[in-house]
Amino acid sequence: MSQAAYVQNTDLLHTSAFGLWRRLRSLLEDQGLDPATTVLVNLFPDGGDHEFGQCIDEDGRVYSFDLVYDRESSTAENRAVLRNWTDVTDTWQHRSFADEIADAFIWRPPARKTALPT
Repeated sequence: MSQAAYVQNTDLLHTSAFGLWRRLRSLLEDQGLDPATTVLVNLFPDGGDHEFGQCIDEDGRVYSFDLVYDRESSTAENRAVLRNWTDVTDTWQHRSFADEIADAFIWRPPARKTALPT
């Protein structure tokens, strides 16, 4: 049984040293998200120069975006930008990939841990 895309994407977002993943972490930080706690539901090619993505932040807000870069350029990761950044928290249930987003909500690690007194 293979892992769900959101598990693989989130692991890459959190750990990959590849330039484009480092750039995506930086771009998410620019949007006010913590890449270490963000769940990357999906990220896939959606045209010649961009990838479509959706993510969930630690507070449960859902965003969709395009990661735009020149795939043919050796410096693509340095020039990647986010476009069409949209908060879809109130509408994701009626959009494409609603099932994947719901599954990612169930899977995601808890945002905060509670320490009980000893």
